[in-house]
Amino acid sequence: MIKIFLFIIVLLSNISFATSKEEIANKIAEILAGMPPNTSSGILIYNPLTQDTIFALNEYKPMTPASLTKLFTTATSLTVMGNDHKLSTKLLTDDLDISDGTINGNLYIKGFGNAVFSDSDLQELVDRLIQRGIKNISGNIIGDDSYVDDIYTREDWIEEEGANIQLPPVSALVLDRNKITTRKKIRRRYRYITEMVKNPPMFVANRLNEKLKSAGIEVNGKVLVGITPMKSYPLAEKSILLNDLIALINKHSDNFLAECLFKTLGAESSGVQGNSFFSQQAIEKFLKENSIHSAGTEIMDGSGISRSDQVTALAINGLLEKMYFDLIHYDEFYNSLTIAGVDGTLGGRLMGTKAENNFRGKTGSLNGVSGLAGYLSLQNGDDLIVTIIFEFNKGGWGYYRDVQDQIVTLLANWDIESSD
Repeated sequence: MIKIFLFIIVLLSNISFATSKEEIANKIAEILAGMPPNTSSGILIYNPLTQDTIFALNEYKPMTPASLTKLFTTATSLTVMGNDHKLSTKLLTDDLDISDGTINGNLYIKGFGNAVFSDSDLQELVDRLIQRGIKNISGNIIGDDSYVDDIYTREDWIEEEGANIQLPPVSALVLDRNKITTRKKIRRRYRYITEMVKNPPMFVANRLNEKLKSAGIEVNGKVLVGITPMKSYPLAEKSILLNDLIALINKHSDNFLAECLFKTLGAESSGVQGNSFFSQQAIEKFLKENSIHSAGTEIMDGSGISRSDQVTALAINGLLEKMYFDLIHYDEFYNSLTIAGVDGTLGGRLMGTKAENNFRGKTGSLNGVSGLAGYLSLQNGDDLIVTIIFEFNKGGWGYYRDVQDQIVTLLANWDIESSD
């Protein structure tokens, strides 16, 4: 009798859940019905623990992901490199004995993907040389960005995109985001002009040379671009942890940092000089090894600026599901995402709703594209993976972001509504 009673309770519970899920799906459909008829949508709402699909629309359709591409770049990088991987800028020398206070050889500054390296960081490296008693350098100051290739820009990055500005050169050796600001007199007024660096390793080496001389360190050689020899001695290093870098990328949708990491991923995954081809291969391997549906998905860059990028809602869902069950990397990945109503690109969205502080995600925008993907924590303890991509030629980003927020808010209220 007790078994029959329990069976009836479970059956009624399942019927109630099914009805509730159907109601949610109908309400999402009602929201979508109000959009312009030429809008293309790719949507998948999924419960990873129960493996239950709450709502799906065109989930197999390849679409332009915009900055949702960064999810693939950061998730793959975490998996390949590990949480505590350091991206560094190093000073090295081919003089293996500096105890006399002189570098009898060259001083190299080599980049290993530290895309946040700044002028103050460079000063720290020079101060470290002073602490080590260096007073003279007999050789040259050499900038080395050979860790990745010297293809600093790409033709498929669309300069006229309203969502983006022109990227500085993407390189392994970076200083102040490879931009320089100068004060110029224009029409009798002084203005600050920001320009892109044309030759990153030479730019960094020149700045290093200036700081060395200002510190009283004599440099007898020239400033050059070259490659650090295999047998070299490390003198100083400035690094950023991968965990911290992906938070900057995902929370603020930073295109430059994403592209630098993309190239770094190629170097780390291949073991040779990084380039876009090796980076693409690393992401393809990540999708395949984790059984993530990849048909129709092509990741061509690290940031999503390229219109050649194509993904499906199913692929994004699969990536987020993989990371959800990854005990090693999930916390770092989850914490890198922007928090609704709190920070990053979602800081001003979903405020005052039950999704505020309970949705962690990534936004994506290009002309005619708006995307949102991430994790929604419900008050009943369930988690949902939400993926929404819109392609449109009528209306603006604000309208489609509002539609996304309506759907997320509806889902955030689900546990309350289903208990009525």
